[in-house]
Amino acid sequence: MQIQWDVHDIGLPALQKLGDPFPKSALDSIRRNKVGLKGPLTTELGTGMRSVNVALRKEFDLYANLRPAKTYPGVHAPMGNIDLVVVRENIEDLYAGIEFDIGTPELARVRTVIEKEAHTKIREDAAIAIKYISVMGSTRIVRFAFDYAVANGRRKVTAVHKSNIMKFADGLFLRIAREVAQEYPDIEFEDRIVDNMCMQLVQKPDLYDVLVLPNLYGDIVSDLVAGLAGGLGVAPGANIGENGVAVFEAIHGSAPKYAGQNKVNPMALMLAGVLMLKHISERDAADRLERAVAAVVAEGKDVTYDLKPERDDPTAVGTREFADAVIRRMKG
Repeated sequence: MQIQWDVHDIGLPALQKLGDPFPKSALDSIRRNKVGLKGPLTTELGTGMRSVNVALRKEFDLYANLRPAKTYPGVHAPMGNIDLVVVRENIEDLYAGIEFDIGTPELARVRTVIEKEAHTKIREDAAIAIKYISVMGSTRIVRFAFDYAVANGRRKVTAVHKSNIMKFADGLFLRIAREVAQEYPDIEFEDRIVDNMCMQLVQKPDLYDVLVLPNLYGDIVSDLVAGLAGGLGVAPGANIGENGVAVFEAIHGSAPKYAGQNKVNPMALMLAGVLMLKHISERDAADRLERAVAAVVAEGKDVTYDLKPERDDPTAVGTREFADAVIRRMKG
């Protein structure tokens, strides 16, 4: 198959070139093409700059974050054979971005209301973030997880929550998950409290299959699961909306200090391409690409330094050479 790429800058590069981290031309391209393959973006820590990743999800209502974690021979994985899928709600929860900073009149008004209605006292030197979980948001993410399980031959869905403490917000998520599960009698359903889930994943990940979580827990657990499978350098992700738009990405950070050095591992972005090809119903091409990546990594010859047994191995190749090896495998 042939793909015509429509290339646009977003994030810090777009801010530097165009004065806007979120240029209309890039948004229009995503709207028009419905599918995007996105490189890692930098969000400056502790500043007023909002995450462009989060802004993209909100702009296109990319409510479902799909994070498969699978081990490939040749990748050092601390837990051996891993095959898990994390389905993370992408829009609500603490990541909705409803925050109030210290010293603002908005914070003072919100604090007054909360103190009155919740019969509690909030320190004046505290910032406030509001977590919300809705029936609609919970229903569609849990249904997405079950539909994914059915379409991909998975056996079980586990809802992850903290409803023993967050009795209304997380309690609602769990209640909706149980209701939706009844619509899928052929898929096993269970639930786990998030802290226990983390321990279970480290000790016996083979007991789990598809995990569905609210936004914050999903962010944390998806990185944990990626670590079990070998790290963020081999972890792809997809952000999918009801409006037909889907954006695929490598999960690892932007690592700007390595930009242009032909050094970093491209495996995560290649596997994101596999997810993208499956999404547009090019499953044969997706399978060929995944097999080629797996073969190159298993051979261990044309791989970047992080995939070598010793990170200072002089035989390690660069990003471009890794990609060329995968291309040769696909043509062979």
